[in-house]
Amino acid sequence: MTMQTRNDWVVIGVPTSAGAHHAGQDRTPAALRAAGLVSRLQAAGLAVTDAGDLAGALFAVDHEHPGARNLEAVVRVAREVADAVAGHLEEGRRPLVVGGDCTVTLGVIAGFRRRHPDVGLAYVDGDADLGAALSAEVSGILDSTGIAHLLGLGEPELAGLAGETPLLDASRLAVVGCDPREVTDAGRKFLAERGVDYTDGPELARDAEAAARKALAALAGSGSPVVVHFDVDVVDSGDLPLGNYPHYSSGVRLEDVTACLRVLLADPACAGLVLTEVNPTYDPDGSQLDRYLTALTTALAG
Repeated sequence: MTMQTRNDWVVIGVPTSAGAHHAGQDRTPAALRAAGLVSRLQAAGLAVTDAGDLAGALFAVDHEHPGARNLEAVVRVAREVADAVAGHLEEGRRPLVVGGDCTVTLGVIAGFRRRHPDVGLAYVDGDADLGAALSAEVSGILDSTGIAHLLGLGEPELAGLAGETPLLDASRLAVVGCDPREVTDAGRKFLAERGVDYTDGPELARDAEAAARKALAALAGSGSPVVVHFDVDVVDSGDLPLGNYPHYSSGVRLEDVTACLRVLLADPACAGLVLTEVNPTYDPDGSQLDRYLTALTTALAG
């Protein structure tokens, strides 16, 4: 696949909350479409097609597997995502994957790996998602373990989605926007020792474009594509209360994240975007989804 032109996108809906703390994100693809996701992007001048939804999966209480709740469903969905992404890449399309919880990104990277083993990932997220890497993690919620699984730790079925581990070399990962309250000293040490590029939320809030450029610089050099993961909880929930797991008083505004995403998405290496953690049940009048889509359209249209 050659690098795609900026406006060549295909929407893939993944209505899943299987890996989450509770249900809600499974409604996101339908809610964003109803709010005008595709039509807004097209009106902004982007060529966007809609491939519809994958089967997805719903959150379920799982008392039998407290260390890895709903693992079977999470793995199934991730494999479906990998197959779909790989298929669209074969056809020269640029995936815009609409989740769903953060485990969706594991499938996206596995799909890219089939054509681009050295794919990079800019992980714009309010959390470090290291649960499976740290002994203190006891919830079993797989949504909070994405980076750990990308780096080869955790459940073998997820860490080995691409057939080998790790899914992602640490040098091909840039974490952007993590709330310092949501990562322990052990977590920061874990990332630093592996050479993961790390920019926290306060740095993002101070200079969003610089944070994006730093991430791109860390991922540059291989000539391989970069995927952008955007978890809405990187935005202070006091500004945009859509995150399935809220982050209040982080100080990161929606406009900060929009500026960061604009730089990341405009880069020629950017070959995919994943949207995660929006819970439309928190927005009964649709006003916050409207703000979210306005920001997303601004970032994608440049």
